[in-house]
Amino acid sequence: MKNPKFDVLFLDFYGTVTGGDRQAVEDASVQVVAELGLAMSGAEFAEAWGRLFFTAADDRNHQRFANLYEIECESLVATLESLGHRGVDPEPFVNPLKAYWASPSIQPEAAEALAAMPIPICLVSNADTADLLSAVERHSLRFEHIITSEEAQCYKPDPAIFRQAMAAMDVAPDRVIHAGDSLHADVNGAEQLGITTAWVCREGRIFDVGEKKPDHKVSCLKELGEIIGSGA
Repeated sequence: MKNPKFDVLFLDFYGTVTGGDRQAVEDASVQVVAELGLAMSGAEFAEAWGRLFFTAADDRNHQRFANLYEIECESLVATLESLGHRGVDPEPFVNPLKAYWASPSIQPEAAEALAAMPIPICLVSNADTADLLSAVERHSLRFEHIITSEEAQCYKPDPAIFRQAMAAMDVAPDRVIHAGDSLHADVNGAEQLGITTAWVCREGRIFDVGEKKPDHKVSCLKELGEIIGSGA
């Protein structure tokens, strides 16, 4: 039985604290579809790209690590090749995503909810470090520690990124709750180490391949704070 009290909150960033990147991905996909004349909608292309992105990210850990920008480019090229389009330069389509990572909007309740969290927060994010730090600084957010996939050389759900966060915060897994918007990356990854999970299921969230069941389901960070504050 999991301990009902927590010492540390591990928190995803993009789509959890920030506005989701679904719109940025779909905007890029619409541009791809229009420029290449693909017989599909932007949303359909975004889902196909997303599936190959998850596959690529799961394969690019540790000795095979590539940063997020590189994986987005690789997976876009792979998606286009699966549709018969070879030799396309992915960077013009991926660069708007990188701009989003460095300067996203944040969720309406985020600043107030984060300030009211009763326990320390460690960001655990699949992100390139410079982009994430730029986003955090832009919104004057403060966290006790930040662990990025680039720093850990692996991506959630790989357990190693969570182990690095636990070492940084000097906390045992049964004293942590991890919250994020991805069933695949966040819930699946934290669950492997016995960390309590909270799925932040916002409306209009980006496509996800995960099917794991979280310990808690919330629609915003305020609800997450209520769970932590109640010791549930």
